[in-house]
Amino acid sequence: MEQSSVSDNQQPVLMFFGDSITDGYMLERTDAFPYLIEQKLRQLGYDFRVINEGVSGDETGDGLDRADEALRVKPDIFMLELGANDGLRELDLEICKANLQKIINKVKDRNPDVILILAGMEMPLEMPENYRIRFRSLYKELVKDNKTYFIPFILEGVGGVPELNFEDGIHPTADGHVVIADHVWSFLRPIIEKFKP
Repeated sequence: MEQSSVSDNQQPVLMFFGDSITDGYMLERTDAFPYLIEQKLRQLGYDFRVINEGVSGDETGDGLDRADEALRVKPDIFMLELGANDGLRELDLEICKANLQKIINKVKDRNPDVILILAGMEMPLEMPENYRIRFRSLYKELVKDNKTYFIPFILEGVGGVPELNFEDGIHPTADGHVVIADHVWSFLRPIIEKFKP
């Protein structure tokens, strides 16, 4: 899968921008869900340039720091999947939300017509309930404020399923990424159909 670089071609660009979930932690990039989505697109005859801008361990502040470099490429569809590491480290969620908003603003500045998809996350049940509720609500607020598409829980069907995660219980295996790809595709396909092959 291609990494970010300036390109003059006219292919529509689908950029996945995130942390270890997007990166495919402990896996080859060809096992991570962005590549599996790329394969689905090719099978259906869509000529997209798919870019995996996932970096394992990234907090939203890290994503903000690298956004300008990633956005040297102008995305037509941009899926933002960040925030889990902020939550797991119990960072200030108002700063987390502000960082995500700043990333969204940069994407819109790069392409006012971009189609934005925000991928949400859930915190483990053992974390304080009020923190979990606030964490969940910040994504809903960003979706409402920015009128983005929304995947409420990127790990739907994978989170908490031992056989689909590594021993850390957090990072999906290759089989887990197949489930993630199918889940993301269910949201993405109606959007992709606007780009007729």
